[in-house]
Amino acid sequence: MDPADLPATAAAARIRAGTLSPEALREACLARIAAREEAVRAFAWFDAAAARAAKPAPGPLHGLPVGVKDLFDTADLPTAYGSPIWAGWRPRADAAAVARARAAGAVVMGKTVTTEFATRKPGPTTNPHNPAHTPGGSSSGSAAGVAAGFFPLAFGSQTAGSVIRPAAFCGVVGFKPSFGLINRAGMKPMADSLDTVGVFARDVAGCALLAASVSGRDLGDPERRAERAPRIGFCRTSSWPAAAPETAVLLDRVAADLARAGAAVVARDLPAPCAALESAHPIVMNRESAHALSWELAEARAGISEELHERLGFGLAQDEAAVAGAYAAFAAARTAFPAALEGLDCLLTPAAPGEAPEGLGWTGDPAFNFIWTSLGVPCVSVPAGCGPRGLPLAVQVVAATDAAALAWAAWVAAALG
Repeated sequence: MDPADLPATAAAARIRAGTLSPEALREACLARIAAREEAVRAFAWFDAAAARAAKPAPGPLHGLPVGVKDLFDTADLPTAYGSPIWAGWRPRADAAAVARARAAGAVVMGKTVTTEFATRKPGPTTNPHNPAHTPGGSSSGSAAGVAAGFFPLAFGSQTAGSVIRPAAFCGVVGFKPSFGLINRAGMKPMADSLDTVGVFARDVAGCALLAASVSGRDLGDPERRAERAPRIGFCRTSSWPAAAPETAVLLDRVAADLARAGAAVVARDLPAPCAALESAHPIVMNRESAHALSWELAEARAGISEELHERLGFGLAQDEAAVAGAYAAFAAARTAFPAALEGLDCLLTPAAPGEAPEGLGWTGDPAFNFIWTSLGVPCVSVPAGCGPRGLPLAVQVVAATDAAALAWAAWVAAALG
């Protein structure tokens, strides 16, 4: 196998065994970038010489290339946050997640494309499976780069669906941890109640490796065989009307496959208070984003896209009653959510409405993501086949803890083959 296609844990094992050097792995990824970046356009900033010159520290990520979403500060590379306002900006320090990844031995390959402030106007990145389709967003370049073999690991962030949805569209694994698991210092803030650092990899174990290495938390070993099959709640959510026909077929097929593999699969609805998140999430997200971009609105207003202006204006137009009601809806939903998992190990739900939409002007609907982001619970996107256009489809595993979400996502991935 081309080293550029190795899952992170397999590459790390070969490096430890001395059968693969960090330099050889890096050169394989650089060769893949040279071959495909012109079409994929995953990078906001890339310097092959700088990547080649890196001297990785010892640690659990020793020699593993990683892509960094251009929402995270990097001391040695420009950080523009997907906006012309910040073009050429050179931060003095790495974001906490980047600093911890480097300390664990990772090699930063470059900055990956994000939508404007991880919110609106898409960048140029294409879907590696079909360049006529979006890779999803806002973590567009990170998901596409992992799928294309540019790096085995990458950082993203999620405020609505910006990790899970592009992972689904690009056919890789995306992990949105529980709120606050990975430190956000040095990541451009948008919605303080929602912003979550997430990770991408080729398999669940790779996501666990990166997340554990930078968070300092024990997230278990998803590659360890579970002692029993899980109890799974098949949860369509209130967003089910947004599901494309191929997603409805996919979820029924996956539920049947998991049941044949030994899982106990039952239908499970979310508690009633969770329905209010559909209207509460955009109020909280856009209100907090408008406050986070106060300097840009005051000093560089012309550099903000029309689409983002509209959403920020929506947030600022909300009166006190609407804002208070939205935060109250968050609190009520979070209090009620544990009932959804009573007697279960995890929930199974769509990761995205369907295949990646055609065109690059829209990164897709976060209908099946904003609920879990609002609740602050961990979720994992697991590839689960292809749709009618031959593009990836995925399911989403949601659990009460990060270790449980990763463990049961790995079980689901193995059961689906």
